[in-house]
Amino acid sequence: MEMLTPQAIIDSFGKELGDGFVGGSVYEREVAVKKNKFRSLWVKVKKSAFRDAVEHICELQEYPHLAVISSADLGDRVELIYHFTLYYGNHLQELSLGLRVSLAKNDLKIPTITDIIPGALFTERETQEMMGVEVDGIPDNRRLFLPEDFPQGVYPWRTDETGPQDMLRVLPGRQKKYGSG
Repeated sequence: MEMLTPQAIIDSFGKELGDGFVGGSVYEREVAVKKNKFRSLWVKVKKSAFRDAVEHICELQEYPHLAVISSADLGDRVELIYHFTLYYGNHLQELSLGLRVSLAKNDLKIPTITDIIPGALFTERETQEMMGVEVDGIPDNRRLFLPEDFPQGVYPWRTDETGPQDMLRVLPGRQKKYGSG
């Protein structure tokens, strides 16, 4: 496996995805007592190029490590960040790669990647139930963390009207921040 430089990896996404590539950047910082370099790459793609981007990551490294999908409610859209590690196991060569994709709230759907990376199942299920993102083709659609009697259409990580604000209990001496009352 050829190990590319961080900038060469960013450039490879642009070449592979064409207009599906929105942009990318490399951040480098020194960590620990020995001031080792830690490099993180951020790649943003259009929803239409998302699966191609994941397949490209698998070309960069045969078995990339997917840690988790994080998400943010950004008002009219939800951003998903798929956190990968490339070159893991290679001392001081590991790279953190955040694959970012933005979804409009009126179309909160993303295709599953479990056929490419089977271990994505749990974090895809979590994203569905906590953010209300529908993962098309997910092989197991059950809830992962929320009980079955938790209200449908309420998503704990959302800050809009579908969030759990009306369900929150205000402790004595505290002001309610969300909703009415």
